[in-house]
Amino acid sequence: MKNSIVVIGSSNVDMIMKVDYIPESGETLTGGIFNQVYGGKGANQAVGAARAGGDVAFITSVGDDVFTPPMVKNFNDDDINTKFVFKEPTQPCGSALIIIGKNGQNIITVAAGANDKLSPDHLKTASAPILGSEMIILQNEIPRETVEFAIKMANNSRIKVLWNFAPAMEIDKKYLAMTDFLVLNEVEAEFLSGMKIKNIKDAESAASKIKEFGSETVIITLGSQGAYCLNEDINLHVPTPYVEVVDTTAAGDVFCGSFAVSITEKKSIEESMKFATVASALSVARMGAQPSAPTRKEIDDFIQNMKN
Repeated sequence: MKNSIVVIGSSNVDMIMKVDYIPESGETLTGGIFNQVYGGKGANQAVGAARAGGDVAFITSVGDDVFTPPMVKNFNDDDINTKFVFKEPTQPCGSALIIIGKNGQNIITVAAGANDKLSPDHLKTASAPILGSEMIILQNEIPRETVEFAIKMANNSRIKVLWNFAPAMEIDKKYLAMTDFLVLNEVEAEFLSGMKIKNIKDAESAASKIKEFGSETVIITLGSQGAYCLNEDINLHVPTPYVEVVDTTAAGDVFCGSFAVSITEKKSIEESMKFATVASALSVARMGAQPSAPTRKEIDDFIQNMKN
């Protein structure tokens, strides 16, 4: 079966603590509410794309521990092709510790675990779904050489690349020129552009600078300020619809997954930006990474209500 979207990236076990505020260094804060869910930028994007209506295959590396079977079941429950979820018998799954304040803001620490073992050889083994896809989605929570290999692999077969440049890292800039859609948040955009981003005008300037590296389309997500898109034909800001913010974890991942779905459905960039911005907004109204990803019906219904 052809998978229109192949996500290549990380998968984690998320340990979440919901507290009244983000504690300072050395401070002990009691009264938290704990939850354990599944995350990782790659996995979040795969789930986000699948729930938004995409035909998705996920290529990742997981550990050999108690978290692996329910993690993979979670992907299967969302109808994600997991044939190329590779198990590393001597490694734990990737894990993230997340503290969420009352306003929905968060701090996150990550231990890569098995994610660091996802290699170009794995991608060669999984070449069939990659080469049969319309788009691949990448992030930076897997080894750099694997990201670079995936981009070259897609370019050689003229497959679209959506690269979520998160977390920011040093990279050979030539790979940016092989990217159809480069998606960054304010911090990552500041890293590549060297410019501080506080508002839409700053985002426009930073995107223009980043586009000089050669990416066809640059998208900067701006949290409550929405998202900004720049390419040769488009200079577009899409505002975020109002929702009550609960947890911003994975908002950018949901944006990437749902944007990819819309593009592979041959929708315009303008339509895809709106679709992804709504999906991202819906996700921040819920706790957790993957649990927060909305369904296609929820996204379509919200957009329809905005028109009424």
